[in-house]
Amino acid sequence: MAPRGQLLGPGPPPGALLPPNERLPSQEHAVLKGHEGPVLAVRFNVQGTYAMSCGKDRSVRLWNPHRGIQIKAYTGHGYDVRDVAIASDNSKFASCGGDRQVFLWDVSTGNIIRKFRGHDAYINSLVYGPSCEVLVSGGYDQAVKVWDCRSRSIDPVQTIRNFRDSVTSVAVTERAEILAGSVDGSVRRFDVRMGRLFTDELHHPVTCVKVSNDHNCVLAACMDSTIRLLDRADGDLLAEYTGHRHASFKMDCCFTPSDAFVVGSSEDGRVFYWELVDAQLVESFQAHSDVVCSLAMHPKGECLLTSSVDGTVKVWT
Repeated sequence: MAPRGQLLGPGPPPGALLPPNERLPSQEHAVLKGHEGPVLAVRFNVQGTYAMSCGKDRSVRLWNPHRGIQIKAYTGHGYDVRDVAIASDNSKFASCGGDRQVFLWDVSTGNIIRKFRGHDAYINSLVYGPSCEVLVSGGYDQAVKVWDCRSRSIDPVQTIRNFRDSVTSVAVTERAEILAGSVDGSVRRFDVRMGRLFTDELHHPVTCVKVSNDHNCVLAACMDSTIRLLDRADGDLLAEYTGHRHASFKMDCCFTPSDAFVVGSSEDGRVFYWELVDAQLVESFQAHSDVVCSLAMHPKGECLLTSSVDGTVKVWT
């Protein structure tokens, strides 16, 4: 079946697609420097007041992206740091990577509160559950693990092993569902309450999964230079977004706050905006001189963060 976006015919010209009051950040506001080496992930806190980044230099860094300044650096990892997740009350954050453990930190003191153990290889992705009572991680050991932040135990409370290759990305919905993308070419959805598993085979390695803000759709960034939009409930392919290059690196994708646009990046350092429904390319711009590893959209759409192999994080308004 053809993607739904391809059934609607040609869209209006770029620029005519923007809904009222929606702006797509593309003007460079600040360059955040401090990492030594590739910056593998950048994330906003829930309120959008600050951001955290992590990378090959084994550090996590706290930024005020609006003022363009670094606030604090957190060191303690022995290997590269691949993802970071910030608790909704901003008091704690979690990080993961080559250490094969999930580190739980106190934001203000910089102390490590706990190290969750259980993965047998690099941990690629990490998110908090809706109430921040659990953490969900996915790793190179073909497993998704769930950790209880309220417990004193350092072992996972649940392990999901239904994958044939590395788990690259995890996401959690308000409906207590866990979504995971894998190099095996699948997006799997676990209904924790009902104990059911749903699998969508995309036949190309998946490096990022993101849930729309209305929780009805799922984005999957695939290594055939295509981002795919799926119906969350039944897995139907709704649209495909192309024009970027994605063949060798783990890269992000995301929605704008209104869910009207899809944001993606390219191995040539560009950032792309597509209209959600008809998959029309609205805008693209050169963001970095090298691969754009990670993207984070401000919760109100005020700015976009990008991080790159070139060692910088950039703020776009």
